[in-house]
Amino acid sequence: MDNPFKNFLKHGDQSVIGIDIGASAIKVVQLAKVRGKAVLKTYGSLALGPYAGLSIGQAVALPADKVSEIINDLLKEANVTTRNSGVAIPLRSSLVSLIEVPTVSDREMQQMIPLEARKYIPVPVSEVTMDWWIIPKEEEKSFDFEVFNKQQPQGGTKISKTEVLVVSIHNEILNTFASIIKGANLDTSFFEIEMFASIRSLVDRETAPVAIFDMGAAGTKLYIIDRGVIRKSHIINKGSQDLTLALAQGFQITPEKAEKIKRNLHDVGGDEKAIYDIISLPLDYIFSEASTVLLAYQKKYNKSISKVILTGGGVALFGFAERAKKRFETEVVMGNPFSKIETPAFLTDILKTTGLDFSVAVGIALRKLQELG
Repeated sequence: MDNPFKNFLKHGDQSVIGIDIGASAIKVVQLAKVRGKAVLKTYGSLALGPYAGLSIGQAVALPADKVSEIINDLLKEANVTTRNSGVAIPLRSSLVSLIEVPTVSDREMQQMIPLEARKYIPVPVSEVTMDWWIIPKEEEKSFDFEVFNKQQPQGGTKISKTEVLVVSIHNEILNTFASIIKGANLDTSFFEIEMFASIRSLVDRETAPVAIFDMGAAGTKLYIIDRGVIRKSHIINKGSQDLTLALAQGFQITPEKAEKIKRNLHDVGGDEKAIYDIISLPLDYIFSEASTVLLAYQKKYNKSISKVILTGGGVALFGFAERAKKRFETEVVMGNPFSKIETPAFLTDILKTTGLDFSVAVGIALRKLQELG
């Protein structure tokens, strides 16, 4: 397959890739830095289902060596020309907690936080890799959130409590990802939890709280961001796979056919109402749980969610944004992770739809690109 990007970039441009290993597919985005701008070089995805004898769109757990094989297949198919990469770690594979600690000196804080964080980690601390960030106060300036870069409170601030975001990842998970990277012969300089990558690609410098609603195959993630800082993360254990299976059962068709129907209403004569009637049960569950999380945040902090950003392959269903707006009762927009990247004009319309799957991979690639200086 000829690379459609070959005339868009000059040979020799430094480039990087971001890799998102999801429950139902692996996605890759290759970016290059050209005259100080992030430029799309290529992108692609491969479904995991067929590698396990299942259909496209179904979530599957595969051993590390098989994942490495799929990554190599994807890089070849997408005409990727570099192994210089960053890799996302699923939110499910981490533990994220927002805790409060007494406001003390920087030195005392460094000693106190690990001790307090142990209360929220269900395994011995020796079995996890842990990091934390001080949440800035209202009067402080917001900051760009980068995973594993600690932020310290501004000197002289005297308050009774300080909020701290604590993130931990089990060492077994990190070892598994290290095996995947080795098997795929990648030159990977960091792992980053997927929510931080999504924030980087989807959220601008908002002054009011916003939420990211990310519907993947196995589940739906919800993140609330205020002043550039993640304030709440939540996993709903239903996702686009549940909608597909409901359609398959309702129309008495295969999951493969149901997956196509989700993307193309013409396959059922354009009957949008029939589709939403069938998927109403799992979709109502997802919307209801997400609404509960948003309302709880608004009540706790006395702040309204100004906007919900939709992303993930599950939200590509026709009419989804309109229904989400009615349920969340706030502004709802489709995410566009490629909006921060220079792309070929002929891909503009295509990326508005396919881009929903690539917010994590784009965010990882953008961080990796920053390493080039």
